[in-house]
Amino acid sequence: MVKLFSGVSALVLASIAGLSVAEAETRTITFLFTDDDQGYVQRMSELSKEFEAANPGVKINFVSSGYDAVSKQLPVQLAVGEGPDVAKITDWQLASYYLDMRPYMKDADGFAKLHGSSLAQLRLPGVNDPQSINGYMASQTLNLPFVNKTLFEQAGEPLPGPTAKFSEIVEASARVAKSTGVQIPFTMDRSGHRFSGGAFAYGATYVKDGKFSFPDDAAKKYISDIYSWTQNGSFPKEMWGAAGGSQYKNMGDEFVNGNVVTYLAGNWMVNPFQNKIGDSFEWTAINAPCGDAGCYAMPGGTAIVGFKRTKYPEDVAHFVEFLGSEKVQREIAENYVILTGAEIVDPQYKLKSENAKAAMKVFLDNKKNVPQAAREFEHAKGGTAMYQQIVQRMSQLIVGELTLDQTYKVLEDDVAKINEAVAVKK
Repeated sequence: MVKLFSGVSALVLASIAGLSVAEAETRTITFLFTDDDQGYVQRMSELSKEFEAANPGVKINFVSSGYDAVSKQLPVQLAVGEGPDVAKITDWQLASYYLDMRPYMKDADGFAKLHGSSLAQLRLPGVNDPQSINGYMASQTLNLPFVNKTLFEQAGEPLPGPTAKFSEIVEASARVAKSTGVQIPFTMDRSGHRFSGGAFAYGATYVKDGKFSFPDDAAKKYISDIYSWTQNGSFPKEMWGAAGGSQYKNMGDEFVNGNVVTYLAGNWMVNPFQNKIGDSFEWTAINAPCGDAGCYAMPGGTAIVGFKRTKYPEDVAHFVEFLGSEKVQREIAENYVILTGAEIVDPQYKLKSENAKAAMKVFLDNKKNVPQAAREFEHAKGGTAMYQQIVQRMSQLIVGELTLDQTYKVLEDDVAKINEAVAVKK
């Protein structure tokens, strides 16, 4: 059975650290995993059991959690020398806690060849050895809008074209919602990462002269537009305002239930959508929204990494080597429609629906629409904190706690503090 935990830090620590005497007789590795696709979560639990069966004396304590709990609690746990042995992460700022598994692997060179240049995405300059193997990229992601094609057809509204501006996509979605009576014209996950694709398309610069420089004039225009969409109902304010602070919130279920015209998310939702939506309505993804700077798909990724706090580095390395093997990575890629970091030759994605096939084609076509500045920002120290402040301040703006001018000012102050903190840590 998959173990679940959420929100309560003490419960998380208990799940990870509270091993019984019986468990202590074996070499126990805690594997913390999170994903929106519950089928994928279950399969990772099963793979953990398969590794146990093939490696007597090793127990995998598989713990599954929501993304928000992991993103908030894992850095705190690692900072005090606690936490899991292996985890799925999206926060590259955890690089200083990575275990270099190269010395412990059975075939480190073969593993490195399979995963190629994607291994470099995990390393931070000056933090990790350039030849280290810290884990592997579990997925490569892009953010694009998903659209409910059936609603567009019912409204007699053409789908936004390949060079449609962000504003044009939102406006078209609002017309569709008005015509069909659907509640939510446009939404995106409550996430600084999801917010940022549009910011780059507008021409925002996140880093200037080696420091964070948010918000510039382009970012302010983007923030102003989002605010105006929440005011006219195109982007219902409840989507972000219902949660507090910097808390992440996924809006996928609203899309599945047919309550959303356009939903900005990523390719990791293709498999859950094909399973949950079925033949309820027609859907697809559309090209990256455009702005003055271009049509940009925000890149991202997830990784499975080992941590040097582990008591059993060799077992951790062998477990990661197993999960990152060609056989397992091919199965994961094909069955759960994932763009892996491993260089899998001709993956046969299990796309059961024409909707999913069409959506994946759009994502693959948009791999070229990634701004290099976004990849660089993802690896900048302090980037995660900046994402969190964007979510918090945008939420305060949307619910009326801050004016536009106040939002710009507090974001500038937030970024100045992050720059100071980063400078102190160098």
